[in-house]
Amino acid sequence: MSIPSQTPAKDGWVTLTHVMYALHALSALTGILSSAFVVTAFLTGWPSLIAILLNYFKRDNVRGTWLESHFIWQWRTFWFAVLWLGIALLMALTFVGIPAALVLVVVTGLWVIYRIVRGWLRLNEGEAMPLG
Repeated sequence: MSIPSQTPAKDGWVTLTHVMYALHALSALTGILSSAFVVTAFLTGWPSLIAILLNYFKRDNVRGTWLESHFIWQWRTFWFAVLWLGIALLMALTFVGIPAALVLVVVTGLWVIYRIVRGWLRLNEGEAMPLG
């Protein structure tokens, strides 16, 4: 999928994209500062849920701009985290799989943090996300 990286976007949509990254970061931070895992706080925290809803409801407004790549980046981060958490839950159904499930949850949490930071930094620089 090719996203035009130089198509201008309105400042209001850039601000909204910053807000969505901030909401995702707030959920992840909740997981770091509490007894919850980062990935579970990211997926079930109201800030991330609001961000993903905004992402879906406003994506037509950024279609064809460089911001579309950030919307896709956030969407993929959320849904792949759901996938990996689901796999971890299936692994945890067996006693032997519990340690592997815990490792998978922690690794997925670190991956979520990486994706939030990388995306937000590129947004701050006015750059599109690579979507290879």
